[in-house]
Amino acid sequence: MNVEELVREVLREQADAQPPVPAGFADRVLGVRRRRRTRRLLSVAAATAAVVAVAVGVPLLHPGGNEVRPAAVPAPAGIRSHPDQSPPRELIAAGRTAMAAYYTRRTVPQGGDRGVTHRTYWLLNPETGRYEKDARWSFVAVAPGLRTAAVLERTLPAARIGLLDLATGEVERWIPVSHGVAGLAFSDDGRRLVATAYSANPDQAVKVADAGNTGRTDWGPWWQGKVRTGFHVVDVSSGKATWSAVPPGRNDIGRLDFAFSRTGDLVYCQAVGGRDGMQQFYDLTGRKAAAPADERHLRSDVPARLSPDGRLGAWGLVAEPHRMSYSAIRDPLTGEEIGRARGAQLLAWADDRRLIAWERDPERKEYRDRLVLVTIGEKGVVPLSGYRKPNAEYHQQEWNPVFAER
Repeated sequence: MNVEELVREVLREQADAQPPVPAGFADRVLGVRRRRRTRRLLSVAAATAAVVAVAVGVPLLHPGGNEVRPAAVPAPAGIRSHPDQSPPRELIAAGRTAMAAYYTRRTVPQGGDRGVTHRTYWLLNPETGRYEKDARWSFVAVAPGLRTAAVLERTLPAARIGLLDLATGEVERWIPVSHGVAGLAFSDDGRRLVATAYSANPDQAVKVADAGNTGRTDWGPWWQGKVRTGFHVVDVSSGKATWSAVPPGRNDIGRLDFAFSRTGDLVYCQAVGGRDGMQQFYDLTGRKAAAPADERHLRSDVPARLSPDGRLGAWGLVAEPHRMSYSAIRDPLTGEEIGRARGAQLLAWADDRRLIAWERDPERKEYRDRLVLVTIGEKGVVPLSGYRKPNAEYHQQEWNPVFAER
């Protein structure tokens, strides 16, 4: 048995031996952390066997004029892909990461030229491996381990946060908050939530004239006043929440949710008004803070951020030769580009060299994209989903993934 087979066998045994969901969420989280340490040790062995030396350099891709389009690569063993499904019906996963849910969006008119954009979620049932519609929730974040989700009810801002058992579909516990919230994000270890508070629904929309002169009226985000008020940090096990007010910035408008830094010592959000992808960090009391050294050169609009080992940073789109997209991989400490990966947007790391990304169909002028698995320095992609169809509503796609660590 080679190293790759050993890795797959150990992970398969872990998955088969996983017990039913216990009553205590903290026990689940500790189990996830133990499995995570095991996977890290196994990934080191696999990397050694494959002679992958990230420490000494990452292959650079410089797509050029006469480049031949690479064909899609068949899915390797252990990858859960469904290139015939869009939206997906069955589990999509690669390496350490799974698509834990996806959501669609539609704007509901509220009278006059105003509306509210609602999300409808399909959540992964960890027992069946299928995505099941659950229209009760306006916002969902999934914890590491794919057993529990944090959910908000339909009316935003919400006065409480639910902890949902993904296997049973039942809310195990409600956590009340002192300030209404509309956004949620777990820390990397799953022990805490940052819940972003707003004084009004940040998903309000306004009718806009169609720029394509088709005579159709579309919906766009309503850039109402400064509605974000701060954030709660919630201890998931105890349900205790601390409140931190954040004074609105000069350009703060609409939805600007907080998320944890890699270590969880800070939170960050998109900073509006400068270059694309700007980010602003805060300490857990709500005061502005300097970015951590390894996150200073990341972008708020690139979800993948740091690789699992912390050595590489996912960055934005840098080239589109022959309708194929390439995104930069940078040294997170210096910001220097040290490699490239296929993909128009890098969404999540599968391991220290592979990522899940959106990539467009190079054979069609009309833009449409699908989930793919890409490897740094390689041109081929592994299709994970079917192609999305553009949504008729302004700046909205047919479905949008939510990722979590397995």
